[in-house]
Amino acid sequence: MKKVLIVTYYFPPAGGPGVQRWLKFVKYLPDFQLEPIVYIPQNPTYPIVDEGLLSEVSDQLTLLKHPIWEPYRLASLFSKKKIKNISAGIIPSAKKQTRLERLALFVRGNLFIPDARVFWVKPSVAFLREYCQSNDIDTIITTGPPHSLHLIGLALQQQLGIKWVADFRDPWTTIGYHKALKLLPWAKQKHKRLEQQVLQAADALIVTSASTKTEFEALTSQPIAVITNGYDSATAPSTQLDAKFSLAHIGSLLSARNPIALWESLAELLQEVPDLASHLQLKFIGTTSQEVKDSLAKFSLTTYAQDFGYVSHQEAVRHQKESQVLLLIEIDSPETKLILPGKLFEYLVSGRPILAMGPEGSDFASIITETQTGAFFMYDQKTAIKNYLSSCFAAYKTATLQSNAVGVEKYARKNLTEQLARLLTNL
Repeated sequence: MKKVLIVTYYFPPAGGPGVQRWLKFVKYLPDFQLEPIVYIPQNPTYPIVDEGLLSEVSDQLTLLKHPIWEPYRLASLFSKKKIKNISAGIIPSAKKQTRLERLALFVRGNLFIPDARVFWVKPSVAFLREYCQSNDIDTIITTGPPHSLHLIGLALQQQLGIKWVADFRDPWTTIGYHKALKLLPWAKQKHKRLEQQVLQAADALIVTSASTKTEFEALTSQPIAVITNGYDSATAPSTQLDAKFSLAHIGSLLSARNPIALWESLAELLQEVPDLASHLQLKFIGTTSQEVKDSLAKFSLTTYAQDFGYVSHQEAVRHQKESQVLLLIEIDSPETKLILPGKLFEYLVSGRPILAMGPEGSDFASIITETQTGAFFMYDQKTAIKNYLSSCFAAYKTATLQSNAVGVEKYARKNLTEQLARLLTNL
């Protein structure tokens, strides 16, 4: 078997969407005659922990660990919750940021470039250089965010001449939260310079959406493959539908993901449809920002809302299959058009209709349309949102509300791993 070294920060027991991609690739790579060796921090500061994911780690895996020093540990001594949120990408709107939050964002953006895990780069290069030489490793994959991990791949490629693939789960300098980091001009340039180095040096690049590929093609001539996130049918338990007309959002509902038109539509329907009030349920599974909670209160929806907080991945999948309608809310910004949320693919095979919102031209809108799994709306399409909710409620009352997805097999994790294996074999 060909050995492949995978450098990642997020791996079980880390929870959240950043874990699933490589957890599943690693699971299926041996089926394609590739032996995965995963390198992770020994003592990471994970903003979310899901111990249940440890049972999904492949027993065919070689796992390497090396200590990491992270500045978040020092900062969290002053405000553990606020710094933990920033570490997880949960950034309050500029008007609601405290002085400490503004300072933390400034420091994060200008002193820790490309991110706060940059102190792991040098010790990792030294450790992995020796390991690769001793174990005949000739292919390495780095996955970001955190994008500092790509600098490990860059250094090993330069020092050992090994093949290096850079996997971008999200963009680098155009990622949604980048503007919030209060970057000084020199810091912006350094981010761009490092991004350019990685994009031009890697032997191959992997991205998760067609729009990201288009964006990167303007910056490099290196080969770029689109391998999306996906779903793993093995994680889908059988369940019964909620008795209530439940609308569920799974994942972080950040301050910038506050769909006012949706809340307003529900408030109006509660006035116009007499029996909706006795059936409506809003389910929030994951972190919900205070701004969203304030909006729910403004539109008198708090009484219908249930905040589950973070749950295990297995429980999140259960909620996806039990809920009547699934909400997929992306930030209304041009930068987020190219984002394909990891949960989208599990949504597709849940059997439940999706109500999605985001900027015009979003990549995930075309997937929802193509697979016939729901409807996409822009933030200013309140009337259309209201009509869709009304039709969903009517179908719910007749027990006919469902989604019959078409053409989703290509997003199965094993099929996606086959694409990855083909790329690695042909390097």
